[in-house]
Amino acid sequence: MRNWIEVTAKTVEDAITDALIQLGSTRENVDIEVVEKETSGFLGLNKKPAKVRVALKETMQDKAVNFLEDIFKLMEIQSEIAVDYNEEEKTMNINIIGEDMGVLIGKRGQTLDSLQYLVSLVINKESEDYIKVKLDTENYRERRKETLENLAKNIAYKVKKTRKSVALEPMNPYERRIIHSALQNDKFVETHSEGEEPYRKIVVTLKKGVKDYSRNYGYNKNSYRKGSYGKSNYRKQTYQYGNTEETETPVEKTEE
Repeated sequence: MRNWIEVTAKTVEDAITDALIQLGSTRENVDIEVVEKETSGFLGLNKKPAKVRVALKETMQDKAVNFLEDIFKLMEIQSEIAVDYNEEEKTMNINIIGEDMGVLIGKRGQTLDSLQYLVSLVINKESEDYIKVKLDTENYRERRKETLENLAKNIAYKVKKTRKSVALEPMNPYERRIIHSALQNDKFVETHSEGEEPYRKIVVTLKKGVKDYSRNYGYNKNSYRKGSYGKSNYRKQTYQYGNTEETETPVEKTEE
């Protein structure tokens, strides 16, 4: 909530000057409301002084904090709000500190995502440049990122072994980017998104040209005997991927 001060003086300008002195600020950094203008009265009688209300202009941090405090009051949540605003990079990181933040996070972070979206709307409503807002509590974002990266690796392994595409549950754009990023350098699978928001989801598929993942993955050039490249007298190899161990006899390797 903004702190307004009310000042009375002979004229509006005098009242504004007095208010600026009290706030220790300058005119361009405050909002001014003229409550009453001065009146001279009749023949000097019934004079009335001027009255103004003055408050410091809201910063980006103030807007975020004030909005969230109003929301938390309705939700009956006791918390502290820490805001880190980088004006050069146009980013705002907001961390909510308190007890029992599970209600603020919601199922799979849906409540936290909704609050982040609303704060972004408030912050960018009157901003000339777009400011990226990140809302977090109890380090949920980082923990969720690790969970999604592990999920991506497990799904990729399943696709490689079964040679069948796998569609994940719908995710928001931020979480989809984590999955795409986790698998972008995988030699055997690729990802793409399907559907419309809010039901857009990622599909993990085997890359074209991958005939046999297990044999490609198990191939070890050190298993070839010197001078016998292109022949079929290879040793049997055992390899591990995750917790699964398999034994394969490599197929004949030819130069491309």
